[in-house]
Amino acid sequence: MKNLNELEIVLSKRKAKTRMLRRFMTRSSVATVLRDHEGELQVLLIKRADKEGDRWSGHIAFPGGREQQEDKNIRETAIRETSEEIGLALSVDDYIGRLSDLMTFAHGNRKPMVVSPYAFKLNGDPTFTVNHEVDQVIWLPVSFLADRSNRESMLWEKKGVSIKLPCYFYGEHRIWGLTLKMLDELVFDLLG
Repeated sequence: MKNLNELEIVLSKRKAKTRMLRRFMTRSSVATVLRDHEGELQVLLIKRADKEGDRWSGHIAFPGGREQQEDKNIRETAIRETSEEIGLALSVDDYIGRLSDLMTFAHGNRKPMVVSPYAFKLNGDPTFTVNHEVDQVIWLPVSFLADRSNRESMLWEKKGVSIKLPCYFYGEHRIWGLTLKMLDELVFDLLG
């Protein structure tokens, strides 16, 4: 497994997959924050606060959210949202690369939304100030994700239909869906 410096080199040489018509869709972005901590590569995740009516309520995710008019670009959205949600001040100097766009539906409707993940490096052990959208900040060892024996499955149910999906259980936290897709790209495609 690569360390943070090696990941930065891989990301600098790689072109992420983007969605052609993304500029005409609802846009959102997330910050994939990584650090080397005591010899181990870790990725920062959040547990979203439980909120009635929020389809991502209580989910494990990356900090981020929907693009706002004041954002200069979609990467700035990830930086702003991370600061708002957990009080972590990222900058373009911390930026190390981009992961591939993912499609989902905009919050509360059936309109397609593109989520763009941006990777950032972090040194040290910051203090977080979480807002009402976040319940907890989690540092997840990338080695846990890279160990395929930790991969499990779950049943996702909606409107009477059950689908078996891949996931991880990290302690009490279930990691699945869009977050898992982004982590899979990071761990298996980039860090290999």
